[in-house]
Amino acid sequence: MKIAGLCDKDTAVGLRLAGIHELYIVNENNAKDLWIQISEKNEIGILFVTEKIVDTLEKYMKEYRIQNNLPIIVEIPDKKGRVKGHVDFVSHLIKKAVGIEINK
Repeated sequence: MKIAGLCDKDTAVGLRLAGIHELYIVNENNAKDLWIQISEKNEIGILFVTEKIVDTLEKYMKEYRIQNNLPIIVEIPDKKGRVKGHVDFVSHLIKKAVGIEINK
């Protein structure tokens, strides 16, 4: 299984430094097309996606998560920091399963 990233250029630099080599760079118009391309691949096990892109592709990702277990989608902030009011899916699942919110 591969680890990949769906992000902007600046975040891609950080992910590449972390050892992730399969990166999909989103510009203004290609987020949906890249998401379709990634969702058709079977070899990606973990996908890092910036919160802004998750907000853009929310309805597509929600349907995909319901129907598929892989890739595991990990939502990360971009260089500007966390999106105010954004609740990532993994934190939501933990809160739902455990009954409490876990903060750093």
